[in-house]
Amino acid sequence: MITVSTTKRIVLLGKTGSGKSSLANTIIGEEETFTTNHSPNSGTIICQTETRSVNGRSINLIDTPGFFDANRSEEDMKPEILSCITECAPGPHAFLIVLKVEKFSEQEQDVIRKILQYFSEDALKYAVIVFTHGDQLPKGKTIQEFVSQNKNLSDLNKQQKNYRSNQSQVEDLLNTIDKLVMENNGGYYTNKMLQTVEEEINIEAGHIKLSSGHLSPEEVRKQAKTIVSDRFLVSLAGTATGALLGAFFGLAGMSVALLGSFMDFYVLLMQICVSSL
Repeated sequence: MITVSTTKRIVLLGKTGSGKSSLANTIIGEEETFTTNHSPNSGTIICQTETRSVNGRSINLIDTPGFFDANRSEEDMKPEILSCITECAPGPHAFLIVLKVEKFSEQEQDVIRKILQYFSEDALKYAVIVFTHGDQLPKGKTIQEFVSQNKNLSDLNKQQKNYRSNQSQVEDLLNTIDKLVMENNGGYYTNKMLQTVEEEINIEAGHIKLSSGHLSPEEVRKQAKTIVSDRFLVSLAGTATGALLGAFFGLAGMSVALLGSFMDFYVLLMQICVSSL
């Protein structure tokens, strides 16, 4: 964990169709900034990032493709994983793990299993579980009952809180993230891989500033991130996507060795039921 940074970096994770992009649009109060027509068979699925001021906070949202989708090829996923890593370097303040309530299929179960597989205990300290489509729960069933009846969710679950739709819900979610950051001493999640990527971005940014002094700091960093991401894609060409995900989320040993003992994981924060998505 490292402190500082006024802009909070927030990474949205989940399988395709879980409502990640809709949630991202709801948070920033815009309808179509993040692509929402993702489906398991959609064409190009990319890592999208936007920085906005929301309710007095500067936030950088990173909407990821379905990293845990079973039907995505290594060739498709590897550049997007590296893009996400460079976009959120030196590390995210929060991971929003987005799950769809309605019918909790084997695919959703697989997402939970993979999260428990790849996430280190430290990374899960920065995780918030967000349930979308909460209005599709069976009549009379609470989100607490839904979680308690699912072993994988129960393993991930520690506390629970339900939020409802509209702008006040966004404020509640942002307050939850604020609380998460405070509980982590004002810092963000990081590891050896994320720190190395940030160092490379800063070095590359220095080169760009020397050769293109007219560029804004934002444009310099944007170009530097693209160069670093492309460079890592070449150097890690033989690395499996599972190893990259393990390194990103801090699975024991992977971020140092590039990437072990497996750890028992827990979540410190809350589950949020988003009924409007």
